Amino acid sequence: MRVLTYLAEGFEEAEAIIPVDLFRRAGFDVTVSSIDDEKAVRSSHGVNVIADKTMGETEGEDYDIVFLPGGMPGALNLSQSIGVNMRIIKMAGQGKIVSAICASPAVVLANAGLLDGKKATCFPGTEKYTDKKDFLADGVVVDGNIVTAKSASFAFDLALAVIELAESKEKADAIRSALYYSF
Repeated sequence: MRVLTYLAEGFEEAEAIIPVDLFRRAGFDVTVSSIDDEKAVRSSHGVNVIADKTMGETEGEDYDIVFLPGGMPGALNLSQSIGVNMRIIKMAGQGKIVSAICASPAVVLANAGLLDGKKATCFPGTEKYTDKKDFLADGVVVDGNIVTAKSASFAFDLALAVIELAESKEKADAIRSALYYSF
């Protein structure tokens, strides 16, 4: 499985790093991509992370999963990127896994039309950024090929749900067990 994780200025660290870590533990080929021309991306709490590639370097590459961390203004920056919107719409249309956490389900996915008729969750209050108002209060919601999570505290759960959807429950359970993670 090839995973594309987008980072935008102002992303939430735990929401980005925990899923990337778990995806790599699952044996997925993960590319962390800056949406800008620079690989260094500053988080919402001032942590600089060096991406593997820039968005331009990922053009033309094929991925099975796309993942969008939240954080503010990270989610807003993702939503304003034509490249991000084109990629997630294309991948969703191909039935590939599109996943987002915290503010990104409302700010990015809903505004791209990817949550129309879908069950989803988001960080409370971020509904104000979209016309979609029927978000669930659940920590993680899987609806077809769309996986959403409520907040940073659900980063492990989101990653495990994506691993289960992409690979198998057994693979997700093996990662969960190796981490001594329970919920």
